[in-house]
Amino acid sequence: MSNIFHYAFKVKDLATTRQFYIDLLGCVEGRSTENWLDFEFYGNQLTAHVGVVDKELDYCGLVDGVAVPIPHFGCVLTPEQFLALAAKLETAKIKFILKPQVRFAGQSGQQQTMFVLDFSGNPLEFKSFADESELFNA
Repeated sequence: MSNIFHYAFKVKDLATTRQFYIDLLGCVEGRSTENWLDFEFYGNQLTAHVGVVDKELDYCGLVDGVAVPIPHFGCVLTPEQFLALAAKLETAKIKFILKPQVRFAGQSGQQQTMFVLDFSGNPLEFKSFADESELFNA
């Protein structure tokens, strides 16, 4: 088995969490109880725990001149996956924190990026590199 990333985070309820991650994003549900839900998120394991989600977003991250919320999580997608997800989110009328756009244009690490909030207010970033081999370039 490869190294699979696990991330646990708080959500306001499991019903809207299922709507966002399972129904909208197409994640596969795993184990669950009345208080938490595991799901496969692009090959990784996320666990959503019901709790109080009351933090204000902090846009302290400045990337390529654009303020982004910290903390956030997400996934690096293929260009095809990125475009398909962007279209799916637009069709579902999901509000973008940052609409799909190109970051670092013409530079090493050029990428498409977009930010959305899940239905509990957790910020997610999805990105796709023009050249995935530049993912960790300095």
